[in-house]
Amino acid sequence: MALEKFQYDNKIVKAFIIATVIFGTVGMLVGLTIAIQLFHPQFNFGIPYTTFGRIRPLHTNAVIFAFVGNAIFAGVYYSLQRLLKTRMFSDLLSWINFWGWQVIILSAAITLPLGFTTSKEYAELEWPIDIAIALIWVVFGVNMIGTILKRRERHLYVAIWFYIATFVTVAVLHIVNSFEMPVSLFKSYSWYAGVQDALVQWWYGHNAVAFFLTTPYLGLMYYYLPKAANRPVYSYKLSIIHFWALIFIYIWAGPHHLLYSSLPDWAQSLGVVFSIMLIAPSWGGMLNGLLTLRGAWDKVRVDPVLKFMVVAVTAYGMATFEGPMLSLKEVNAIAHFTDWIIAHVHVGGLGWNGFLTFGILYWMVPRMWDTKLFSTKLANFHFWIGTLGIIFYALPMYFSGFTQSLMWKQFSDQGVLLYPNFLETVTQIIPMYMLRAIGGLLYFTGTVVMTYNLVKTAQQGKFIANEDAEAPALEKETTKDGYWHRVLEAKPILFTVLTLIAILIGGIIEFVPTFLIKSNIPTIESVKPYTPLEIHGRDIYIREGCNTCHSQMVRPFRNEVVRYDPNDMEYSKAGEFVYDHPFLWGSKRTGPDLHRVGKKYPDSWHYFHMMDPTTMSPNSIMPPYPWLYDHYIDVESTSAKIRALRTVGVPYEEGYEEVALDDIYQQADGIVASLSLDGIEVHPETEIVALIAYLQRLGTDIKVDKNVAEE
Repeated sequence: MALEKFQYDNKIVKAFIIATVIFGTVGMLVGLTIAIQLFHPQFNFGIPYTTFGRIRPLHTNAVIFAFVGNAIFAGVYYSLQRLLKTRMFSDLLSWINFWGWQVIILSAAITLPLGFTTSKEYAELEWPIDIAIALIWVVFGVNMIGTILKRRERHLYVAIWFYIATFVTVAVLHIVNSFEMPVSLFKSYSWYAGVQDALVQWWYGHNAVAFFLTTPYLGLMYYYLPKAANRPVYSYKLSIIHFWALIFIYIWAGPHHLLYSSLPDWAQSLGVVFSIMLIAPSWGGMLNGLLTLRGAWDKVRVDPVLKFMVVAVTAYGMATFEGPMLSLKEVNAIAHFTDWIIAHVHVGGLGWNGFLTFGILYWMVPRMWDTKLFSTKLANFHFWIGTLGIIFYALPMYFSGFTQSLMWKQFSDQGVLLYPNFLETVTQIIPMYMLRAIGGLLYFTGTVVMTYNLVKTAQQGKFIANEDAEAPALEKETTKDGYWHRVLEAKPILFTVLTLIAILIGGIIEFVPTFLIKSNIPTIESVKPYTPLEIHGRDIYIREGCNTCHSQMVRPFRNEVVRYDPNDMEYSKAGEFVYDHPFLWGSKRTGPDLHRVGKKYPDSWHYFHMMDPTTMSPNSIMPPYPWLYDHYIDVESTSAKIRALRTVGVPYEEGYEEVALDDIYQQADGIVASLSLDGIEVHPETEIVALIAYLQRLGTDIKVDKNVAEE
């Protein structure tokens, strides 16, 4: 059989490797910065662009989409060509993918500190960037599918199954979750509201973890771990079960992020059931990876590449056991909103994604530069300091999470909250935040050492831009004999369609009843749309990232309704959020819940609290927001905001935008008058006035005026 000669494109892989290392370093440095801010608020530097609320999403986007995203592309472009025995479908599409992705990352790095955010976790980027992401992702998909169609290897190796699932599912997740109504170039409102928005967001958020941080990395594991160990994958049949069970079950599990919230109980229960089921396929993948190393453990002891990979796969197993356990309602009642979740996420992020990336980079770079790794000792040093970093990060956060939950729920013998002041919990865990920062510093140090090691490796070798290869042309299949899944692997378009169907089923079953059956979201007659001034205040709240530290969801627990609503004992109801575009329930309580904060304090309390939180809450770790007193709201944007909200279903009367400014000044003048009674002079158009208006509205729609009720 004649062999065809061709070349693998290593230049595109090199570009993505460089981007991975650079953005990994930057993203981790930002993470270290926000870790320090939690015990040393002065590290906010006193300017708007570096507060925790603004750069926390910068950190998550940098490590997920810049570091991990570029690593995915590097790993896929390298392995796909070799698995299919062909060059990528189009060099042009490869470079459009690269430069487009870097422009998106740069856009995120600029817009997020400026406060341009949708506030939706892992999906904070505004609508023009969302469109760019969709387009570049399609470019990647076309290039990948095109490469598969021109392959010289008939059957698709297991890694490619996971690459296909990643492309299909991320496209669906991103597009559905990003339906927004633009107000201006960098401002939009989510098309969904309240409970529905929360369901869509955590269907996206959970499956962004599943199909951006997990499935592509499983594909990379299936290629690079056997290569590094020089052994075949342990079980082909286990790979099949692992793949199809994982992609079908994972998509259902999103509601476990919303347990005890206002989401309908049936949806919460579905999330729990499928989360528990996830243990089986997840551990099937972990075991398939670890058992591939059978007979190679002597090599693991001396090879830093395999050390990184073994710890990565182990961390994957730990995280995918802990996740389902956290979805049990009894455990979730303790863990949710605490630092336990932060520990869980970072075991997966630092251990699974970080360490597997490091192992792959240490394996690829010497081969692409036709040399040996510059220093095995430095790689081993990186492994051990990185491992210590994970331990010093995770263990304090577990301890912190347990402490938080126990203190939040503790009652005295007289039935009174033992720690009614939320700040008592915060001050108790500050030493844990310090230890966490030390762990982050250790991990970051290892990354810097790796960067030096890889640069020196490249310098001592010679880069192979176009790697020569040869393989026979793809021949027509002449027999139907063989395992049934082999037949499916020979038909990539059918395989892709079946993958799409598998991941759509769960989302459709969860969405249709929630959106179409009104009884799932009972309305409350007293709940009204926000006033124009409150809209501006809510947008400021979103811009400053207040929801990264404060939840707006009082769960139906005795300790929560007593803490956050001692007078009316009301937990949060689904109907209270019907005009919230987007929802702002939050996922972490670094500060107290705010859903019942309206009218709890006088206007002057909020005024002084935002200027210097320690004046109202001694020992607070919240930064001051002095710019709110100098900046004015953009009253000219009011009409556009009202029109956009009306389009997504908020019942403002036609033409209301023409008189909305009168309502703004009337409400603002009332707040100004209230502040003046406490000797505070402020202009009615300043941002602090709008923010006070919004905060004073929260949770008041369903409160009963007891004086009126008694009469």
